[in-house]
Amino acid sequence: MIDALTHSPFAEVAVLLVMAAAIGLFGILLRQPLIVSFIAVGLIAGPSALDVVRSDDKIDLLSELGIAVLFFLVGIKLDVKLIRSLGRVALMTGLGQVLFTSVFGYLIGLALGLGHVTSLYVAVALTFSSTIIIVKLLSDEREIDSLHGQIALGFLIVQDLVVVLALIVLSAIGIGAATEGGGGAGGPVLTVLASGLALVALVVLFVRYIADPLTERLARAPELLVIFAIAMAAMFAAIGQFVGLGKEVGGLLAGVALASTPYRETISARLAPLRDFLLLFFFIALGATLDLSLLGAHVTGAIVFSLFVLIGNPLIVLAIMGAMGYRKRTGFSPV
Repeated sequence: MIDALTHSPFAEVAVLLVMAAAIGLFGILLRQPLIVSFIAVGLIAGPSALDVVRSDDKIDLLSELGIAVLFFLVGIKLDVKLIRSLGRVALMTGLGQVLFTSVFGYLIGLALGLGHVTSLYVAVALTFSSTIIIVKLLSDEREIDSLHGQIALGFLIVQDLVVVLALIVLSAIGIGAATEGGGGAGGPVLTVLASGLALVALVVLFVRYIADPLTERLARAPELLVIFAIAMAAMFAAIGQFVGLGKEVGGLLAGVALASTPYRETISARLAPLRDFLLLFFFIALGATLDLSLLGAHVTGAIVFSLFVLIGNPLIVLAIMGAMGYRKRTGFSPV
């Protein structure tokens, strides 16, 4: 029956939406966040259970568009003055977490019997934060504009950029690939940095000379203004991914490009439901990729690394923010 229903991508999406509504309602009754329910939908619909998810490429496309819109809406609400004042703490906290997690993650990997190269890759993987999930939770709780929300967003972006550069370095020097004659890592890293600066410069020029008159004309047809905003989010996310910065940074810069316009609240209000709908597919795709059959062989290492991240990262954030004069409550809230 399920195979027949999911024979076409449209029927597959219909089944997933019905499951999301039913499991989401059950989750609300249990007082669980909707994110947990939607990931559970992915687990149930994935290969570990019903194996409903077949159109992976189409679901991934919707989820990636949801990511772009999510960070666009974060960017369009960013307070530039607050960003300037929080830049130092975001940089110090982000770099501190990356350094702490990577060093101790590498040592834990060695202690668990992993090789040097494997431990290095695991250490880099541990530095990745669940940026999309955290930003979605902050948005749902309407705390993205709060002090701790802005700090959290700042050091998450710093972490993502540092990890992207680290992965570029690992790839460029050919660790684990045994490739002879490879070039140095400086070229790719400098290319990403130059591309990032060029993208920021493009945003500055757009804000200064184009944003206000263009949005004023577009606002005469509200539907066209919304389409333009989605186009901006998708275009900048695609450019960000292409140059190595990631869809998140690209979408964020797209939002910043329109943050100074008088129509930012209108755009934000109209795109919020679309964001929630598209992100449903991100969490379903996330749950569908979890193969529980692989957990048994690595359960000890998974538990050790999970405890390390859950306990170690909050402590390093508290320590860094405490040293910079922030209260414990502010330091604890982002983690």
